[in-house]
Amino acid sequence: MTARLLPGAPVAEAVFADLIPRIAALVRKGRQPGLGTILVGGDSASGGYVNMKMAKAVELGMTSPHLHLPDDATQQDVVAAIRQMNEDPAVDAMLIQHPTPRQIDFEAALLEMDPDKDVDGLHPVNMGRLALGMPGPVPCTPAGIEALLAHHGIAVAGREVCVLGRGTTLGRPLALLLAQKRPTANAAVTVVHTGVPDWDRYTRRADIVVAAAGVPGILRPEHLSPGVTVVGGGVRYEGKRLLPDVDESCADVAGAITPRIGGVGPTTVAMLFKNCVEAAERRAGVA
Repeated sequence: MTARLLPGAPVAEAVFADLIPRIAALVRKGRQPGLGTILVGGDSASGGYVNMKMAKAVELGMTSPHLHLPDDATQQDVVAAIRQMNEDPAVDAMLIQHPTPRQIDFEAALLEMDPDKDVDGLHPVNMGRLALGMPGPVPCTPAGIEALLAHHGIAVAGREVCVLGRGTTLGRPLALLLAQKRPTANAAVTVVHTGVPDWDRYTRRADIVVAAAGVPGILRPEHLSPGVTVVGGGVRYEGKRLLPDVDESCADVAGAITPRIGGVGPTTVAMLFKNCVEAAERRAGVA
């Protein structure tokens, strides 16, 4: 069996095509959406990610306020930067690029952020909104996975989804999202993790498996049933080398699978900008 590929680029293109006229409408009302970014230190990969987001914001017709703090920035410096963006009317949504230097407590910094400007949807207030099914920014990678499955016609409602991984940025919020009563969700969701000795007992019975453990090559063909849909969400880096959770041989068993590169990544970025535009729309009173 050769699996059908589920690329993320067409999904992202569809999201951006929807956002462009919405951004133009906001600009006509005098509300140009602004994505604020905070970068701490000189890590080249993090700097590259921030530059990409800033360039995309400008391409879409948004503003991109940016604060770059030095490697030796203190927690107080980061808090001051966050508060500056909280108070800036030109910033509708913002992010602190992760990872931060060791001396920075990222979770504590996140608590200083205005939840309504949290573009990543990771503030505890927004995680609570997600759990309760209330409107608010949704974590970008889970939202991108839901959109990817819907775009490629993978039925989710009423089916069994197994999420391998329980992290706060992907596994847990994805389980909450896909269990909600909505045509592109409404699934029976099981969350397992590497602390479960027989976790493959759950992945083998699932219709859709999302690998979100951050353990390279953890998901292999023997952990899957023939024809399953496999989404690779978890990765780890060794230097500049990307190591995905899903072993490439899973394509021999799966019916559909995300590519090693270009799967969930593009949809995550697209959902970040969707969250930003929706924040601008709420502030402009048009959401």
